[in-house]
Amino acid sequence: MDMSDQVALVTGAGQGIGKAAALALAAAGADVVAADINGANVKETASAITATGRRALAVQADVGSVAEIDRMVGEAVQAFGRIDVLVNNAGVTRRADVMELTEEDFDRIFRVNVKGVFFCLQRVAREMIPRRSGRIVNIASIAGKGYAGTSNAIYAASKGAVISLTKTAAQQLGRHNINVNAVCPGIVRTAMYMDLIRTMAETEGRSIEETEQRAVASVPLKRANEPEDIAATIVFLASHAARNVSGQAFNVDGGLVPH
Repeated sequence: MDMSDQVALVTGAGQGIGKAAALALAAAGADVVAADINGANVKETASAITATGRRALAVQADVGSVAEIDRMVGEAVQAFGRIDVLVNNAGVTRRADVMELTEEDFDRIFRVNVKGVFFCLQRVAREMIPRRSGRIVNIASIAGKGYAGTSNAIYAASKGAVISLTKTAAQQLGRHNINVNAVCPGIVRTAMYMDLIRTMAETEGRSIEETEQRAVASVPLKRANEPEDIAATIVFLASHAARNVSGQAFNVDGGLVPH
């Protein structure tokens, strides 16, 4: 996929799927604004991109704050003049039973996973509309489609909201030639996933290796995703090859949730 002369903004780019997406977009030719709440991590991502010869900007930002989103978008536009692609990736969770979840959990998860996704989309779309061009890729989850193995009910609800938001935004932004799609990963070997595996291992009295094997056993392809597997789909949806794809939520899960 040729992303030459494109500018991409990736949230949650300090690690995991976001970092893989930022690097993959840069490898395809894009200049990248890498944003994350962890300033040190996102500087590493930006440095890895500039080492390949592409331009990159690291922005430390908390996407749960609209003021921070406005600053992030402003810095991106000031540095590169425009934003062609938004990858709405930042997200949080924790493993807990439905009866263990708290108001604090609800507020924290929805603040980042839903409020953050919506206002990043809205603010970036404001920059795209005058140019009548843009690609927005929201990172949801198969949890939002009813996957029983989700980390918790609030996380699943937040990702269901992202899928719904994607569909509505695609309908309303289509007239401005802006494509909006979602990617719904299954099991992905990220730091957040390994934190969940460690929690499960401690709760169940198993080793981390055995716990991970049990988690992957139900995947038809018998393997978890690597972040690069998700990044490949993101690059496709951000590229001209997907110019007529909008309002969709694509599973990348090894066949775990047929759809």
